[in-house]
Amino acid sequence: MLNPNLDDIQLTKEEYERYSRHIILPEVGLDGQKKLKAASVLCVGTGGLGSPLLLYLAAAGIGRIGIVDFDTVDQSNLHRQVIHSESWVGKPKIESAKSRILEINPHCQVDLYETRLSAENALGIFEPYDVVVDGTDNFPTRYLVNDACVLLGKPNVYGSIFRFEGQATVFNYQDGPNYRDLYPEPPPPGLVPSCAEGGVLGVLPGIIGVIQANETIKVILGTGKTLSGRLLLYNALEMTFRELKLRPNPVRPVIDKLIDYEEFCGIPQARMEAEKELAEISEMTVTELKQVLDSGADDVVLLDVRNPNEYEIARIPGSVLVPLPDIENGEGVDKVKSLVNGHRLIVHCKMGGRSAKALGILKQHGIEGTNVKGGITAWSKEVDASVPEY
Repeated sequence: MLNPNLDDIQLTKEEYERYSRHIILPEVGLDGQKKLKAASVLCVGTGGLGSPLLLYLAAAGIGRIGIVDFDTVDQSNLHRQVIHSESWVGKPKIESAKSRILEINPHCQVDLYETRLSAENALGIFEPYDVVVDGTDNFPTRYLVNDACVLLGKPNVYGSIFRFEGQATVFNYQDGPNYRDLYPEPPPPGLVPSCAEGGVLGVLPGIIGVIQANETIKVILGTGKTLSGRLLLYNALEMTFRELKLRPNPVRPVIDKLIDYEEFCGIPQARMEAEKELAEISEMTVTELKQVLDSGADDVVLLDVRNPNEYEIARIPGSVLVPLPDIENGEGVDKVKSLVNGHRLIVHCKMGGRSAKALGILKQHGIEGTNVKGGITAWSKEVDASVPEY
């Protein structure tokens, strides 16, 4: 309720004490704290961005918080998804988040939507909320969140992260630009690696998520200058902030309905092409790989196409490192040729995707090989638990 009847909203004695540092700010005051109590915010995702966002919205006194997520807490989440803890590993993220929110502020109403956001359910989930915050990590869901917000007239507080860099802005606010003004077309599938492939500095989503929380609170209060019309770029390694101007595109397509966003982003086509390429490449399981290695065969080359820093973390004994980027730019192809030289080639990566891509490139140079399904992750789970998972 961005314009509530403040006479209908009362703070308890405990709330006056809890929010006293807000209330004494002239830019917030008693009316501002009442606005926060009357407001409802929906957070899409409880990962790296959603974690700090939810913590600070709860602490700020947002009266109603909705959370959309269908994932469970994983050990690999804990270095950055600070709303979750060790005791919640393997359990639903939304339940973990709700538990922590209510520990911080029992006055919050917390709504849970343990579902995959889709064109079929987005409008119904978004409709009761004043502000939607995008904490997602993939392009189809970002376009879906954007288009649903446009159709419903909801502000969309956006953030994204990768490795050491982050972005934040406010879309669809006071006739400002929306996500399609920044990205009229989605990038080709697979062009932007996920955090699981590319990594992310644990502190980075905390910084961007807190910026999103800050913008959300300003939108609700109607005070200050929001990031609407400005894309904030942050580099954690350089500790720099830059701004880019954003303007609505007068010739952008009219958004009048929700569509199939997987199709729009080319995901099914890319999946089919990947499956077709994979079907043309021979595969083996990690168990079969162990049998080959245990046999003592001296005519086998086990090629690891991960990055050097990954190779330092964990490796399969006897493997030789030639990173995929070197194969892609051609520099590694000659090295692989010299390694093979009549030997049987077996290729692995972390989970099997990059190694399949490497084999596709090598095949164009007349080098055949076998892909290891599940990569070193499967090796750690099924063969050798002493090899670290990451």
